[in-house]
Amino acid sequence: MRWADLLILLPAAWYQLAAFPFAALFHQLCASGQLSLTARYTFLLAGGCLLAVTAMGSYAVLLLIPAAGSVLVLLSVSPAHVHTWVFGLQMCWQTLCHLGLGSSALESEDARPAVALSAIMLLTQKVTSLALDIHEGTVLPQTGQGLLQQALPLCSYLLFFPALLGGPLYPFSRFQVQAESLGAVPLPVEAAGRRCLGALALQALRVGLEGWLPRAQGCSVLASLCHAWMRALLFRLAYYTQWVLDEALLEMAGFGLVVGQGDLSGRDLWVLETTHRLAVFARTWNKSTSRWLRRLVFQRCPAQPLLATFAFSAWWHGLRPGHVFGFLCWAIMVEADYRIHPFLSAWAASRVAKLLYRGTTWIFTQLIVAYILDAVESESFSALCLLWTSYKSILPLSYGVVLLLLSKKPKQN
Repeated sequence: MRWADLLILLPAAWYQLAAFPFAALFHQLCASGQLSLTARYTFLLAGGCLLAVTAMGSYAVLLLIPAAGSVLVLLSVSPAHVHTWVFGLQMCWQTLCHLGLGSSALESEDARPAVALSAIMLLTQKVTSLALDIHEGTVLPQTGQGLLQQALPLCSYLLFFPALLGGPLYPFSRFQVQAESLGAVPLPVEAAGRRCLGALALQALRVGLEGWLPRAQGCSVLASLCHAWMRALLFRLAYYTQWVLDEALLEMAGFGLVVGQGDLSGRDLWVLETTHRLAVFARTWNKSTSRWLRRLVFQRCPAQPLLATFAFSAWWHGLRPGHVFGFLCWAIMVEADYRIHPFLSAWAASRVAKLLYRGTTWIFTQLIVAYILDAVESESFSALCLLWTSYKSILPLSYGVVLLLLSKKPKQN
């Protein structure tokens, strides 16, 4: 996706907006008792298939095939091995899709390949999380039921339309509970409306700042850094808007999130934009994905879990040169962050020194985030080389040198 494309609302958002009336209709039918549990699962599944075909066209097949295959694996493989099978097959499929559609998503004005890839990545989150639940025994197989009765909740979960194109990772156990209890929950118009107003405010702020972007351009180093920082801020605001809208759609359909389960709360937004710790930014950015990566990779990796987590994140995002460099650079910066801050915080004893420490490290954090986003969004190896050889690399290189010097210092996690 080009930087210019990020200055408009992400393409999936328009389909999310179109799904709001269907989400309200679904909740109203459940509240009035007109839908049985089987009918609810069927409505959510049919809505997901319809939304996939509408948003992706023929590319929807690339989403429906792995969803159906994953359900077959979940039902046929023993809990001891189900995660290995699901993880391997789904990541192989997703990698092939990235290789086949990656150039189309970057170069074509057609948004459908990009929407399809995003939906496949979200499917990977859901199916690997569900496989881990089954492997760990927190979700038990439904024995004594027919194949279709067992498959319907799984298919509905993987493809239910409120979370098909976006939104935080929704646990399968909570999905089942919410689907069964929707009749007792009033239509959450007020909660969804607040989120929509929040998305509108973020979008208005982004549009307002977009007008200042050309003015930030200049020949001086300071003007160039301000321009890069503002582009990164516009990038983040576009995603904040998308995340809030995704959660509003889930709320409208009756699948509200518990506190701390979503991708973005008011507190998270404040932390992301004010933290002086790069490690805190990494944990707070896209929180449900961070929790998924922690559970899937970090907690299960015996050696170098931080590096392995960021390396897998690069693979999950598509393994383009920008992804590999950007996420590995991020891992090194976070590792350095763990060691730099204990050293600096011990030095900053007075109030003035603390203000200087926090202000300087906040600026460094903002510039490093802008650098990483620049790297991740590089569309070619030549563009990445230009970034490497620019003065923007001085700060990340400095962090790397400091990491080497403080490698024997204890980490502050």
